[in-house]
Amino acid sequence: MNFDLTKEQQMLKEMISDFAEKEIKPHAQKMDESSEFGEQIFKKIGELGLLGIPFPEEYGGAGGDTVSYAIAVEEIGKACGGTGLSYAAAVSLGASPIYYFGTEEQKRKWLVPMAKGDTLGSFGLTEPNAGSDAGGTKTKAVLDGNEYVINGEKCWITNAGYARQVIVTAVTGKRENGKNIVSAIIVPTDAPGVTISCNYDKMGVRASNTCEIVLDNVRVPKENLLGDSQKGFSQFLYTLDGGRISIAALAVGIAQAALEKALAYAKERVQFGQPISKFQAIQFKLADMATEIELARNLVYKAAWLKDQGQPFGKEAAMAKLFASETSFRAGNQAIQIHGGYGYMREYEVERLLRDAKLLEIGEGTSEIQRLVIARHLGC
Repeated sequence: MNFDLTKEQQMLKEMISDFAEKEIKPHAQKMDESSEFGEQIFKKIGELGLLGIPFPEEYGGAGGDTVSYAIAVEEIGKACGGTGLSYAAAVSLGASPIYYFGTEEQKRKWLVPMAKGDTLGSFGLTEPNAGSDAGGTKTKAVLDGNEYVINGEKCWITNAGYARQVIVTAVTGKRENGKNIVSAIIVPTDAPGVTISCNYDKMGVRASNTCEIVLDNVRVPKENLLGDSQKGFSQFLYTLDGGRISIAALAVGIAQAALEKALAYAKERVQFGQPISKFQAIQFKLADMATEIELARNLVYKAAWLKDQGQPFGKEAAMAKLFASETSFRAGNQAIQIHGGYGYMREYEVERLLRDAKLLEIGEGTSEIQRLVIARHLGC
């Protein structure tokens, strides 16, 4: 086993860490308070080629691997959880499905601009009554001549307000057993009948753009069907497997930020005549945080490596997402505890880390769903 990053991966990590420290972190608190999306930050992220890390150069990407992409998500998420979430969603959910399942024409038209950083991507799966039960999708797409006519509603969709297109899941028919056929369709955000509103008042990841989408008799060419019309469900399950690696990496980044803030504060805060880092109670908290973060990061890297090797990675991705997201929440909670009363104040920023971490136990499959996925891989 070789746990070393390659020279290229290490250079990438240092470059993104430096960029995030200088260009993202100073704005994180303000973006959280105002629920402001860092549009200028994403322009810089695009200019650095980070939105195309895992895609081939022929499609405007950097030709990197999944491990490199996970490193990027962690470093950006460490600086700002909301920015990290929008970055992860743009690549894993907005762009990757087109790379995996799109036609050559679709890749040229839709993937290349995203990989180059000219626009963001978005993935419309969740509905008011279809979250964990994605098979309960109510949005419908009916083929009318050479066009699909789409009607439905999507909620909590990341990046939709800044995306050129949204990949929408919709029911396109019935199977012989009576179950719905769910397909994926590329919908331009400026198509007539598409209404996007971004007015959610969220608990955390407030720097991430989150929207509601209403589709009212939206017409798109049938050429916008993504992949196999019969396999839309399995396509987005594969997409979510990859997305779970990035959410796990984001969780590691937020947890690492919590550890670093807690450790720095513990060394500075004096009680009973000495820094609180000298007290065993505080040392044990820091030691547990550091251990869990290291374990979570190794899970992320393993799942990413398996994906890069073309091996099955669904179980490992679910394990990484489950453990890293719960580690992130615990780390944020302990960072507040170590800060004491100051941790409860926004000025010290650790409360933001806890709020950001909570979403990661919910989005892209709740912790309960991850446990179901893992159990099924075990043959339960």
